[in-house]
Amino acid sequence: MLDRILSHDLPRSRALAVALVLVVALLAIEPFLFPGAKALNVAAKMLVFVLLVASYDLLLGYTGIVSFAHTMFFGIGAYGVAIACSRAAGDEGVAWGAVLAGLAVALVLSLALSLVIGLFSLRVKAIFYAMITLAVAAAFQTLASQLSELTGGEDGLSFKTPAWLSPSFEPFDEPVFGLLIDGKVIAYYGLFVAVVLAFLALLRIVNSPFGRVLQAIRENDFRAEAIGYRTVVYRTLSNVLAALFATLAGALLALWLRYTGPETTLGFEVMLDVLLIVVIGGMGTMYGAVIGTVLFVFAQNYLQDALKWFGGEGGLVAGVPLLGPLVSPDRWLLWLGVGFVLCVYYFPSGVVGRLRARVASNESA
Repeated sequence: MLDRILSHDLPRSRALAVALVLVVALLAIEPFLFPGAKALNVAAKMLVFVLLVASYDLLLGYTGIVSFAHTMFFGIGAYGVAIACSRAAGDEGVAWGAVLAGLAVALVLSLALSLVIGLFSLRVKAIFYAMITLAVAAAFQTLASQLSELTGGEDGLSFKTPAWLSPSFEPFDEPVFGLLIDGKVIAYYGLFVAVVLAFLALLRIVNSPFGRVLQAIRENDFRAEAIGYRTVVYRTLSNVLAALFATLAGALLALWLRYTGPETTLGFEVMLDVLLIVVIGGMGTMYGAVIGTVLFVFAQNYLQDALKWFGGEGGLVAGVPLLGPLVSPDRWLLWLGVGFVLCVYYFPSGVVGRLRARVASNESA
């Protein structure tokens, strides 16, 4: 049964299987285990980025396409929901119809843009395609910043969500297992279910005959073309599917934050984070999106807190010459970079790739 749910793509590593089960279990019970606002926001960001990174891995890891426009589709999903909700907001909140309408318009727009970009740009060489997508993404970010009447400009858009997702909504008078259920908890579990279903759909896609063709194109596009596959068509379809899943991720993030802005979804820093996570987790492995996202987002949010314990005021090594300033909380970006370099050095094929390669070498020996 589990084999079918995972589209016959089992972890193939006991350590990886344990890590995945642990991650899913912790995310599933996170509101009950760590009920604080920060912990809940970090878990929600992990879920959104799992979907966003997995959709990008469909392009980079499985098809071999380097695109810098992926966050553009992420932003389209967020802005689609935000604009629809802000326009349809009333005294009693927002109807679900507005959310679905905004998502539908965003999906259609992403489909059209990804189709045009794919048809006109995927015929050129990889480096030129990457530059084209970078230019398109930069233009879209500028457009979102300047159309202030529609998008809120640099300040972005804050909006109301349906009543069930509002923090003030409390369906139960008494706590459930020690947790008072409110709209934020309901929104988290809605996000959790949506991401799990979308991730399983992506697993099905990459393990289907269509996904096998994408991998053949990644390995040798000339050979794939020679045996009868129209590589431009397959690459374009891969581009479209990745864009649609990224749009869904953006819509989910907007609903969670009840806000969207240029830096939240369209900033180049978001694109860099996605690239780093793909490399850390392992390209061409959907499970790499899960492991890489959890490691990166956790370090991004809690590394500074850990350094405060070591080198902050009253920390363990706060008064030690050289060492104290080196592990100061202000140096957290330095240590994040060091961690990334070490991860790439010791796991050149990503964490998941390394774990699977170790199992394969043990079986062959």
